[in-house]
Parts: sequence; C-alpha cells; structure tokens
Amino acid sequence: MKYLPIDSNLFIKNRKKFIGKMKSNSLAIFNSNDIYPISADSTLPFAQHRDIFYLSGVDQEESVLVIFPDAPKKEHRKILFLKETNDHIAVWEGEKLTKEKAFETSGIKTVYWLQDLEKVLFELMTQAENIYINTNEHYRANVETETREARFVKWLQEKYPAHTYLRSQPILQRLRSIKEPEEIAQIQQACDITEKGFRRVLKATKPDVWEYELEADYMHEFLKNRSDGFAYTPIIASGYNANVLHYIENNQQCKTGDVILMDVGASYANYASDMTRCVPVSGKFTDRQKDVYNAVLRVKKAAAKMLVPGTIWADYHVEVGKLMTQELIGLGLITNEDVKNENPDWPAYKKYFMHGTSHHMGLDTHDYGILTEPMQANMVFTVEPGIYIPDENLGIRLEDDYVIQESGEPINLMKNIPLEIDEIEALMAE
Repeated sequence: MKYLPIDSNLFIKNRKKFIGKMKSNSLAIFNSNDIYPISADSTLPFAQHRDIFYLSGVDQEESVLVIFPDAPKKEHRKILFLKETNDHIAVWEGEKLTKEKAFETSGIKTVYWLQDLEKVLFELMTQAENIYINTNEHYRANVETETREARFVKWLQEKYPAHTYLRSQPILQRLRSIKEPEEIAQIQQACDITEKGFRRVLKATKPDVWEYELEADYMHEFLKNRSDGFAYTPIIASGYNANVLHYIENNQQCKTGDVILMDVGASYANYASDMTRCVPVSGKFTDRQKDVYNAVLRVKKAAAKMLVPGTIWADYHVEVGKLMTQELIGLGLITNEDVKNENPDWPAYKKYFMHGTSHHMGLDTHDYGILTEPMQANMVFTVEPGIYIPDENLGIRLEDDYVIQESGEPINLMKNIPLEIDEIEALMAE
C-alpha cells in the first residue's frame, strides 16, 4: 500500500460498534476479495473488500476475519486468518502481513494462517448458535461475478446447514454511513489529493488537448501523493460528451469553445473522494456557459445547506428539484406551462437534470447508507446538481463532498478546490 498506516484504534472502534449490534452467542465472518483474472496469467490489481477493511484494516488477499464475542476461549473472540508468508512469497510477490504486523494493523492478537481455517472454524461452529454472513445488499449493486465471499457463504451453509444464519449488512449499512473522525481525515486526504490533480489539469487544459491527456495528468498527481489511484473510473467529457452521464471513453480532442466536464476523485487508504468541475477549453466561458454554470452553482450551494440532521433524502431531492425548476425557467429551457403540465413522476426539470443530487460517500464512492432514514451528523454526502443541454453541446455538473454537522451547515471537504468562474479563469490564464 502507498498510504500511510492508519491507527488500529479505528478498527478496534469499528469492531466494538459491530459487536454491540450482534445477537448473543453469534459469530460473524468476513472475507477479502479475490484477485480477479483477465486471461493467461494476467490479473487485475487487487482491491480489498471494504467490509473486512472497515473492521480490521487488513488490505491483502486471502484474508478472513472472524468475530465471536461470546466464544468460550478469550483468544477466539476476534481472529484473523491470513495467507502464510515466507521468503519465497516475499521475493516473488512482496512481503505479506506477518502475525505481528497484522496485530499492529488491526489490534487483533489471535492470528492463524489460512490453512488452519477449517479446523478452527469447526470448533467455533460447535459453540455458536447464529452465524452472520456478509452479502452485498447495496441499493445499486448488480453483481454477476461470484465473489470469494459468496463462494465461502455457499460452502459454509452446505457444511453447517443446522445453524441460524443472519445478515451483517443491516448492521454495516448503518455503522459505515456514520464516519469516525479518523475516517473523515482519510476522506479529507483523498479530497486534498484530488485538489492537487485539478490544479495541475487547469494548467494543462488548452485547445486540442486530448481528454486522455488530462486523465493522465490526474493520475500523475494522484500517484505522486500516495493515492491508490482513481476512486472510480474517471469522466473527462468535453463538449457534447458531457451529456453522457457515465462517459468514460476519454478519447476525444477538446475543441475551442467547448467546456470540459471532469468527474474525478482520488482514492486514499481505500477511502474515496468524488469531485466534478467544468472548465472552458479556451480558458474563458462564454456568456451562455456562464449563465448555465452559475445556475448549477446556485442550486449546489442551496442544496448543501439542506444537509442537516433529520433531513429525509427523498424530500431533499424534491426541494432540489424545485430549485432547479426555477433555474431552468430562467435559462429559457422550460416554461411555466411545462411545469403546470408536468408528469409528477417525471417533472419537467428532469429533461435537463435527470440524476440525483446526493449520495453517501466513504469507503465506497456510493457508500453504505439507508436512504429511507433521516440524515445524521458525520454522514458524508456528495452534492452534485447538473444541467445537460445536448443541443448546445454543453453539460455542466458541479460536485463537492460534505460532512453533516450536529448543528449548522455541513463542512465542505473540497472547499479549497477552485469552483467560482472568476477563480477558474484566473488560474487558467496564469
């Protein structure tokens, strides 16, 4: 890992919170992700399953975490199973966690090698009544590939069919949505790295630059600052491309007069950032581009003020829709008559602003959180309104990441990233 070590107290706190929600005489199991094959002997870079990382800080493959608070043996109340390291592995793959280093990382004293999992687990299963298994229940999940976690759950239920199986997800959805101070610090670091990338790109943006060249500038700055890389596939969309919400080809030349929409975020220590900025290829916005940009900016600023404890996500989006409706009328894109005759299930503003305004953010870019429950302090949300006008080859979206506070307005973790038109134009002119 490139990132600096995280204090194990974070993971100790996270496990304590999870244990507090478990039923008595229950055991919970969490698996690392696979290293996914491409073809021949090629693989994708390893990315850790966020749940085992959240609860242990372990960031390597072939790892298993077991939590059994009521285990008769004290040493079995928290266990890590790790891939055994040796000199051969160190030479060919690099050093893996030793038992001592695993304790420093996680705060867990009992560490076994993975080869002992079935033997130790048999003893634990004779003692536990309920088993918490970990399934992907994110509201946007669409998983076609069988994961290591899914294979393990299938094996476990076939081998031990008489146990009562419970779900970890209802617990983790709530716990992970409220960030500890140490987590907010990691997200802030990711946002700060994103800022460095954006400032570099402002200097590199000019007529006829290619979208992928700007993508490369971001990656250069991210890696230079200990980032894991992009938190998600970056969008560098110039001109008409900005109207494709998930445009990721990034293979077009940026032309004079166009605006580039850049939806980019650095990852740091597995924590995401999520930024969107729009900049003029030639260094200056046209009057029309300014009008659309400032309309989006006004909606963004007003929407951010609504991120307070007690706000209901669905109600919040209704209010943002009202704000956007007035801005679109002001821009001449819709009329009062359009609003009067709109379909309540697809309001008139949706023609130009068809996506949501905010989502949870943290270890995942679209992080865990129960959207039907009120917002709480220390939740992190994006705010990202947009206006998309294909007929004008123009798409404007502006996005920052906010931490909800106990009282008052949320804290903008991206407050230092240039946003106002005057600042962007001035920086591009340097």
